Amino acid sequence: MALTVINASLDGKRINLRAEGATIQALGPDVAAQPGDDVIDAAGRAIVPGLVNGHTHAAMTLFRSYASDLQLQEWLEHYIWPAEARLAAEDVYWGTRLAAIEMVRNGTTRFFDMYWHPEAVARAAADTGIRATVGAPLFDKGAVAGIAGLKEAALESLAALAGRGPLITASLTPHSIYMVSEPSLAWVAEQARAHDVPVHLHFCETIREVDEWMATHDERPTPYLDRLGLLGPTTLLAHGCVMEPDDYALVAERGATIVTNPVSNLKLASGRIFPYAEAARHGVHLGLGTDGPSSNNSLDLFADLKVFALIQKHAAYDPTVLPAAEALAIAQGRRSPLLGGTPIEVGQPADFLLIDTDLPNLTPGDLTSNLVYSSNGSVVDSTVVAGTPVMRHRHIEGAEEALAEVRARAERLWAR
Repeated sequence: MALTVINASLDGKRINLRAEGATIQALGPDVAAQPGDDVIDAAGRAIVPGLVNGHTHAAMTLFRSYASDLQLQEWLEHYIWPAEARLAAEDVYWGTRLAAIEMVRNGTTRFFDMYWHPEAVARAAADTGIRATVGAPLFDKGAVAGIAGLKEAALESLAALAGRGPLITASLTPHSIYMVSEPSLAWVAEQARAHDVPVHLHFCETIREVDEWMATHDERPTPYLDRLGLLGPTTLLAHGCVMEPDDYALVAERGATIVTNPVSNLKLASGRIFPYAEAARHGVHLGLGTDGPSSNNSLDLFADLKVFALIQKHAAYDPTVLPAAEALAIAQGRRSPLLGGTPIEVGQPADFLLIDTDLPNLTPGDLTSNLVYSSNGSVVDSTVVAGTPVMRHRHIEGAEEALAEVRARAERLWAR
C-alpha cells in the first residue's frame, strides 16, 4: 500500500509527500493521494529525517537501572555479564521489542545493535518495523571455546540473520580489541569482506582500557586495527573518545565511522568527553548512539543530542563549536555513509518523522535549534520507516504487551 502525507511542513513550506513501497515517489504542494492510499493528515506538523542510533545493546532494557552507580568494570563483571549468561532467546526478543518501541516513540528509524541471540534481536526489530543492523558479540579471550568458538559464533550469526527482510542487515561484532585476539580480528576482517558486512566494535572507550593496552603493546590501537585490515568504510567504532590526533587522522583517511555515546560515558564516568573538534578537523565520519539502556538508561536520542552538543561547547570553551544543524545531521546518520541517514527527497527511503511544532518547548523559534536544545522524544507525533507508519499520532501497536513481558522477565532475571 502507498502512503500519502498531506499538510506537512518542510523547511517552512506546506507540502504533501507520497511514498510507494519503501521510497519517496513524490513531494510538493500539489501531490495528491491516490485511491487506496493510506493517508496521514500532518495538520501542519514538520517532516524531518528520522534519527539513527549508531550503537546499542537494545535488549538491555531488561537491565534498566540494574546495578546503577558502579564503576564500569565492577558493573560489567559482577552484575551485567553474570546476568546476561542467564538470558534466553525469548528474553532478548522481548527486551529488544520494548527497546524498538521506545526508539520508534522517540524518533529513531534505525539502530546498530550488538547483543546475544541476534536472531531474536532481528525478529523483534522486524516485528516493530524499525531498521536494524545486528550482530552477536564475539569473544575469544577468556572463553573456553577460544578462536574456534568465536568463528563458529560469527558464522552462525551471519546465517541466522540471512533473509530476514529488507529492514534487517547483518554485521560482525567483535566486542573489542581487548576481548578478541589478533588472529580472530584478522579473520573477522576477512569474513567481513567475504560476506560484504560491516564490522562494529567497542574501541578506545576508557582511559584504563588504552593504558592497559599500551602497557603490553608497542602499537597504538588505531594502527593496530588498520594493520589487521579492520579500519575502512564499513567499520563502526563505538565510543572512540580516548584517541590521539594521529588516530583521528587515520580513521578519517580510511573512511571509518566513530559513534560517540556521550550520555552512557558520562553516567559511567569512563573515558573522556569525545574530542569532536579534533575529529571533525580531520573529517572523521561521525554518528551518535545511546549505548545500552542499562548504561544510559534511556534510548531517547533527542535527549542525548542536547547533551552531545552542550558538552562539546563546554569542553572547547566555545559556543560556536558543533552548531545545531551539524549536531542534528550527526544524530540523523547523515554524516556517515555507513549509518545510512537520508534526506527528505524524491528517490530516497521513506524514513521520516512528523514533529509537533505546536508544543510549548518548540515554540517559537528555529525548528532545528529547538530540536537540539529544547526537545526530547515526546515531540515526535508519528514515525514512518520504509513507507510504513510504525507510530501514528503517538500510538504503537503492541506496546502494552511488550511492557508487560519485560516487567515479568526482568523480575525473574533480577531475582536469580
